Amino acid sequence: MRLVRDYEFTDRHFEALRGLVGEHTGIAMSEAKRELIYSRLARRLRQLGLHSFDEYCHLLKQGDEAELSNFVNAVTTNLTAFFRESHHFDYLRDTVLPALLKRNHPSRRIRIWSAGCSTGEEPYSIAMTVREGIPRFDGWDIKILASDIDSNVLAQARSGVYPEDRLRGVPQEQFRRWFRKGKGENTGLIRIAPELQALITFAQLNLMQPWPMRGTFDVIFCRNVVIYFDKPTQRTLFERFSNILNPEGYLVIGHSESLFNLSDRFQSLGKTIYQRCVYAEGVRRRAG
Repeated sequence: MRLVRDYEFTDRHFEALRGLVGEHTGIAMSEAKRELIYSRLARRLRQLGLHSFDEYCHLLKQGDEAELSNFVNAVTTNLTAFFRESHHFDYLRDTVLPALLKRNHPSRRIRIWSAGCSTGEEPYSIAMTVREGIPRFDGWDIKILASDIDSNVLAQARSGVYPEDRLRGVPQEQFRRWFRKGKGENTGLIRIAPELQALITFAQLNLMQPWPMRGTFDVIFCRNVVIYFDKPTQRTLFERFSNILNPEGYLVIGHSESLFNLSDRFQSLGKTIYQRCVYAEGVRRRAG
């Protein structure tokens, strides 16, 4: 059955647009994403009052910064939830934080990066885990960086306000401790507790471009992000993650992702959790 579309969408349009996606985000859009690209960008054409994909491609190729940002926001996928893949947060609480409290005791400093944070559920879940996993919190310098390429989802994440039905997976004890129910015109909305927001810095960041961070991290969460990149881009990204992690730092990726045949700088700890492998790096340097 032939699809009826409001706009002509040819192979030429698709190739041009997925080329721009790759150029600006590093995401490799397969043929299977053709309808997703059409449906999401057709909305942009309507909003802009454009009559064809030729006009839209021309606008993007002219380098219109505002529309390039809207373009990236439209085609990137943002699916997340509080405590999604909960075993990662259990491991953070039970294994990673105790190790960091011992290892980092001289500096009393911990840095965690949520790369591809979407609407904020992941970094807020990390913040809850950190606050509950470190009872003697005072005196420690603990910060979470939460980044995403999509400015729209970052704005929602930064606000810390969610519809109540988005918190169905949060245990009652944590719900009572870390969330504030809206009243009056805000009934049905939930706000994150200020002490969690204070731990997190939200920033727009394209993983394919230079990173502005000067320091290193103890833990990086980058879950369900690299599945959109081709293998060479994944290798480059994992290399960069290793370079910005502290020795024996941790990398957490998504359930459908793997470092197999992509990096020799990490050892698997199971359940898509990895640790930077300092021993292997030493052997490689001596061999070189």
